[in-house]
Amino acid sequence: MKARLALALALLLFLLCSCRTAPPPQAPSDTVDPLAHTDGDDNGYCDDCGEYLLISLDFYAINDLHGVFDDTNTSDGVDELTTYLRRAASLSSRTLLLSSGDMWQGSSESNLTRGRIITEWMNELEFVSMTLGNHEFDWGEEAIRENAALAEFPFLALNVFVRDTGKLADYCTPSVLLECGGVQVGVIGAVGDCYSSVSGDKVEEVYFAVGDALTELVKAESEKLRAEGADLIVYSLHDGYARSGSGSISSGELASYYDVELSEGGYVDVVFEGHTHYDYARRDPYGVYHVQNGGYNSSVAHVEILLNYVTNSSRVRKAETVDVSSMQGLADDPLVDRLLDQYADDLAIGSRVVGVNAERRSGNALRQTVAELYLAAGREEWGDEYEIALGGGFLSVRNPGYLAAGEVTYSMLQSLFPFDNELVLCSIRGEDLIRRFLESDNGNYFVACDPAVCDSIDPAATYYVVVDTYSSSYAPNRLTEIARYGADVYARDLLAAYMQAGGFAD
Repeated sequence: MKARLALALALLLFLLCSCRTAPPPQAPSDTVDPLAHTDGDDNGYCDDCGEYLLISLDFYAINDLHGVFDDTNTSDGVDELTTYLRRAASLSSRTLLLSSGDMWQGSSESNLTRGRIITEWMNELEFVSMTLGNHEFDWGEEAIRENAALAEFPFLALNVFVRDTGKLADYCTPSVLLECGGVQVGVIGAVGDCYSSVSGDKVEEVYFAVGDALTELVKAESEKLRAEGADLIVYSLHDGYARSGSGSISSGELASYYDVELSEGGYVDVVFEGHTHYDYARRDPYGVYHVQNGGYNSSVAHVEILLNYVTNSSRVRKAETVDVSSMQGLADDPLVDRLLDQYADDLAIGSRVVGVNAERRSGNALRQTVAELYLAAGREEWGDEYEIALGGGFLSVRNPGYLAAGEVTYSMLQSLFPFDNELVLCSIRGEDLIRRFLESDNGNYFVACDPAVCDSIDPAATYYVVVDTYSSSYAPNRLTEIARYGADVYARDLLAAYMQAGGFAD
């Protein structure tokens, strides 16, 4: 019995020692010589000397941060995330950090600095690129140019064109070719088909090329980067899948926002996505991973790729999203407080208490109140000249989606209603008023309407409504602008004045 046991242990020891176990997937040097080795069977080991030939590259990506920067009662800031990303970068010289868009718009800290605090944070963490998202356009093109001048990384978007000239917008770069520990990595950026998610008055001078036109642009840019020596192509796309999870993703599921020809033809090796705020790491039918984190600083996307520097083949070793809640044990990085101090004067208004909320208010309750405030403001401003029938329109509530009970600061309202959409007096035909506003099947339309008027609309008559520029610039609403309420007065400002006068106190 003892002899058989000893023999079994010896056999097990022999098998363990004879198995060739790969060392950690990190090449010993940043300088590699593919001509010194061969790998005919592409197994990751030199045919002659047995040397391990795989290089590990780690990509971390953030999308749809929406300006979340400092800790609030409803969301965590980026202090622990900053520590996590610094630590990841310190572990390997082959670590790249990029963004797939919508980084600025949403929080008081970012809105009050027009994105500068986020751009400086990205500079400090050495982001290699940022793809422009639709919400980067919310303050107009000049804000993008100002941040581009501040950024130490390129703003990627190969498909944002000037209407008059057909040329790429001057703040956009199609791609960037990066040297990363002996590996050449090309990153291509594009804004997806989300033009309608921008207030029309902010993008009057540009358009986004989408569909087949976008596919051809990406193909051409990929071929250009390959010709310049790119070993890997990363596609950073501000568009994405609308479901969380992991596993596979079919061509049909991709079709609404991504052309599988890019995967089938080997034009891209991995796709970092955004816009939809879903958390996933999914593999398409051609082996290309599509990864997105959930937005609002909920997680960070991570993909580790192993590149065979002899055969130039690659495979994904790990594709995941890392929940920020798992980072809570990390020390806060002082960078966040330093930037908050740097911009203290700009941020001061955010801490102003505007009133007390007696009970938790849902997002829908807030939107209905805003519609009523639009109607009241319009009647006060233009009521002597126009009989105003309705206030409201398409109204969006953002993070955290509700107003907590207790003291309310201006920054809390700014997070809920971050968009700088001005109030507008418009005319509209009765048939469009009914179809687009009173009987809209779009759950984001909230209206306040005088029953004496709205219960008996004449389809052929002309009516007057007060909306904001997001609704007025949306062509299908068929609104004709007559006058604007005034600059720098937005939904959050009307709500702040309402609370200062005692609203929501009971």
